[in-house]
Amino acid sequence: MARWGMVILAMALALPAVADEGMWPYNMVPKEELKQKYGFSPSEQWLDNAMLASVRFNNGGSGSFVTPDGLVMTNHHVGADCIQKLSQGDADYMKNGFVAQGRDGELKCPDLELNQLQAIEDVTATVESAARDMPNDAAKEDARKAAKAAMEQACTTETGLRCDVVSLYSGGAYHMYKYKKFTDVRLVFAPEFQAAFFGGDNDNFDFPRMCLDVAFFRAYEGDKPVKSPAFLPFSRRGAQKGDLVFVSGNPGATGRFSTVAELEHLRDVAYPWLLAMLKKERDMLKAHMDKGDAQYKAARDDFFGVENGIKAITGYLQGLTDPAMLAQATSRQAEVQQLVKQKVDPQDQPRLLQAWPRLSEAYKKKSEIYTRYTLLEGRHFAPGGHLASIARHLYRLKTELKKPGGERLREYRDSNLKSLELQLFSEAPIDNELEIEKLTFYLENLVLTLGSNDPAVKAALAGKAPRARATELVQGTRLKDVSVRQSLYQGGEAAHKKANDPMLAYVAALDDAARAVRKRQETEVEAVENSYAGRIAEAWAKVYGKGVYPDATFTLRLNHGEVKGFTEPDGTEVNWRTQMGDLYIKAKREGEKEPYTLAPKWKARMGFVDFTVPFDFISTNDIIGGNSGSPVFNKAGEIVGLIFDGNLHMLPNRFVYRIERGRAVSVHSRAILHALDRVYQAKALAKEIRDARQAPRQ
Repeated sequence: MARWGMVILAMALALPAVADEGMWPYNMVPKEELKQKYGFSPSEQWLDNAMLASVRFNNGGSGSFVTPDGLVMTNHHVGADCIQKLSQGDADYMKNGFVAQGRDGELKCPDLELNQLQAIEDVTATVESAARDMPNDAAKEDARKAAKAAMEQACTTETGLRCDVVSLYSGGAYHMYKYKKFTDVRLVFAPEFQAAFFGGDNDNFDFPRMCLDVAFFRAYEGDKPVKSPAFLPFSRRGAQKGDLVFVSGNPGATGRFSTVAELEHLRDVAYPWLLAMLKKERDMLKAHMDKGDAQYKAARDDFFGVENGIKAITGYLQGLTDPAMLAQATSRQAEVQQLVKQKVDPQDQPRLLQAWPRLSEAYKKKSEIYTRYTLLEGRHFAPGGHLASIARHLYRLKTELKKPGGERLREYRDSNLKSLELQLFSEAPIDNELEIEKLTFYLENLVLTLGSNDPAVKAALAGKAPRARATELVQGTRLKDVSVRQSLYQGGEAAHKKANDPMLAYVAALDDAARAVRKRQETEVEAVENSYAGRIAEAWAKVYGKGVYPDATFTLRLNHGEVKGFTEPDGTEVNWRTQMGDLYIKAKREGEKEPYTLAPKWKARMGFVDFTVPFDFISTNDIIGGNSGSPVFNKAGEIVGLIFDGNLHMLPNRFVYRIERGRAVSVHSRAILHALDRVYQAKALAKEIRDARQAPRQ
């Protein structure tokens, strides 16, 4: 395949990996390390099958084909966005679960896209040659953007695939990732939320766990199930203690090779502010959910997502405030700098060593603009809800599409437009009440953070109080109507002038301020990162001489690990797995009070459940957010589990990998099949999964 025809990065980042550390791009899998430690070296065919069996969910998770008929497995919490959107009227699939009665009963998700990686191409030389003669960092970054946009457009035109140029090693390398897209994706099975998230936030990022955090979807093309010759069939025995296991997924972001200056920015500025904002958002959503069943149903997916974010960032912050961890990062940085002085050609030393002070200055500037940038341009908060986000895209598209591809904001390049259109023209319902709460929350915090005299705040409020302004905008906009959105998209400037829509006027009033702070972020921070962070990667390569993986970029990675328990600091031994019976024991011990109530089907079918079947298990696999829904498979390429979480000890691994207690948490493959058979009586689905064991793979 084309993946193997690429040129491997010559100056691959070089920091000796320890134990099972490593989120490896498929073109950099450490075969020799695997062979030395585990006596196993994956073949080209094995890697091809694992890569093509893996899929990325556009809402931030991972999954895998598990049968040759397009059946995709992921987590319930990854699929929850679709499940929630399908839960309309009297149907509540989040609360009651869903089992499709035959192929005709599978429900189409309104705006879900799956990406299947087809090939990787090294385009570093092309990108860097475009920037080589530019006079400063900002000009170099503009040249890189133009080169990347041109290559993405050419690739998409030539292949019909989604083509993304991805920056690795913080600008030390650029690789083209080529994806096949599936946009007809249908829900096949989902358990009740209570079964998928048993223990709730109390047990989140913890172990032992008893969660059936699984959902099945099916990819279609031409109204027929996709034929997927590459897939990962279920193992008969599932995971066992001591097994070598692999995870193939799309980890979102790590900072293993961040400078101390960047870690200090996160510790002192970004994470404390973000944590405070998320806690306020959680309280807002909780108050809305408490108003009634309809409000609970509308906000619950957002609420649990925010709760998950709070716990994750709390863990990251605890790692960064741990003196031992920051001392380790500081010592590592000093060691690399000293070795550069000892081992690198003296003529080349200044070029490498200047990277640290230049980046330090960039992170000081990042700290200065962080809250303004995050509020005005950040994806999570700005510009205040789903309707406002739709309005911003439509408003910007009429301007951005007039520009050459390389000059547009990244989200509006030709290679990204089809995916954006899927979101913009989704038929998924939008709840007015919740939109008013979200926009009110945003405007209130805009005032609190930037001040009532800030020009952007004045433009956003238009002389009104936050709630009055939010109510006016949500009730007055016509953007809930998909046909209106389509006419604005197709009609461009003329259609916008005729629309006279208050939500469009609102985002227009904010746009200059948002673009201005984004420009500062791109020129004063990102341009410097892309010019100098790669030199730090190069320095590591020169002084250590052994290649390892780049930081995570929400692109497909392979990781190996071992099924293994651990010992808590107080001496408590944590077993490698739980069993089905532990679910019932825990529920009884807690008096079946939230969040430990049993889902009705699990209570009704208790007599049919084998209490000795493994439920969830832990392993040393190196994961981070974005790995949710990743398959866990053995040397034979067979599914033994499904990643759905990590423990609290794992969270600081975002910055420095430590194996002692950090663990990935998975649903055991036998638990999935046992639940389908005994609890949900989804016989046809269970049979399809079992029959796939006999089907030929690519």
